[in-house]
Amino acid sequence: MKSLSLSERHSYILDLLRQQGSVAVIDLANQLKVSSVTIRKDLTLLEEKKMLYRTHGSAILINPYINDRHVNEKEKFYTEEKRLIGMQAANLITPDDSIIIASGTTMHALARQIVPQGHLTVITAAINVTHILACNKNIDIIQLGGLVRNSSVSAVGSYAEKMLENFSCSKLFMGVDGIDLEYGLSTTNMMEANLNRIMMKAAQKTIVLADSSKFGRRGFGKICDLDAVEHVITDSHIQPKILEELRERGLEVTIAN
Repeated sequence: MKSLSLSERHSYILDLLRQQGSVAVIDLANQLKVSSVTIRKDLTLLEEKKMLYRTHGSAILINPYINDRHVNEKEKFYTEEKRLIGMQAANLITPDDSIIIASGTTMHALARQIVPQGHLTVITAAINVTHILACNKNIDIIQLGGLVRNSSVSAVGSYAEKMLENFSCSKLFMGVDGIDLEYGLSTTNMMEANLNRIMMKAAQKTIVLADSSKFGRRGFGKICDLDAVEHVITDSHIQPKILEELRERGLEVTIAN
């Protein structure tokens, strides 16, 4: 490759990031025939312009760390993707099933799509999920209690965790704030992360509902590693590279179209 100008190097780096999701300093130095010091300076300039995010020895397109936002704000984003994911997840509920529904806007989308076959029992921490399902006489709802998080309008803490010790369900439907191939599944709140882990113990199978914007992101509270869940339902905008990696790790991945 011929020697490139500063602007040409920056365009090359950003194009490669869009294709691959991440780039390593050493690989860029080899491809562009410049020193690692030059590449680090390039990445610093691009980060200052908020065009990428630097990590250890590499760069990615977005800042992976997520801030906590109110559920009403998050409801406005990826509404169609969440609706399709909710429809796909609802199809997994069997006649006379007993399930756990965690908190989050994708859980609200799931709740809106549930039409029970026979009688359905739902355990949930999310007050909004209870509100959506409460009008259906064929659904018994066990509302977990405890401290209510203002941002998620859901219960967390020891009371909710203690209640789950008395139940065993077929499935847990769980939303997350981030899915990172190395870090695993996470949320922005450590108490919610802990409750999710307890929920996983009370269910035979964990099904993660996450739109494609959640991949490559990290919340403050880690829930679990990727291999602790069985099934991920997401939308068609997931990066092919991430989809391939998930399936290579043995996860069942459903694309909601």
